[in-house]
Amino acid sequence: MKKIKAILLSAFTLLALVGLNTSADAQTIGYVNYKNVESNYEYAKAAYKEIDTKYLELRQFLMDKEKQYKNIDSPINKKNFEEQVQKDFKAKSEAFDKLKLKKAQEVETNILEATKAVAADKKIDVVLDYRVIFTGGVDLSQDVINYLNSGKFK
Repeated sequence: MKKIKAILLSAFTLLALVGLNTSADAQTIGYVNYKNVESNYEYAKAAYKEIDTKYLELRQFLMDKEKQYKNIDSPINKKNFEEQVQKDFKAKSEAFDKLKLKKAQEVETNILEATKAVAADKKIDVVLDYRVIFTGGVDLSQDVINYLNSGKFK
């Protein structure tokens, strides 16, 4: 999301420097509804489903360990068990965080690359987030979704 905001800021700066006018050298502007693209992108759906599954596995791990903990009688064994569970949970949690970051970056990169490809194909000079367009421009959202789901990306 930070990349999108940076792109939007760059686009506004570009627009301010170049200036929009109706002459022959006017910029062609397109826009994309990122959330709509993301929610209709099949790889993104699968990636987020995988993340949810891993999250549920992590929660189940903790619930199982809690049940095991209740069955331990010795304070020393409880302490050792707690330390081991903390170590295991930390490793699983770090792996989960890496997976979540990796998948989110893949989705964002694919959407950005697909947007660039669609914009080039349609001869669009500047692509903005739909929320900054009051009127005019070309909506590229469905074209980006179609491009992404065509199999050219993961």
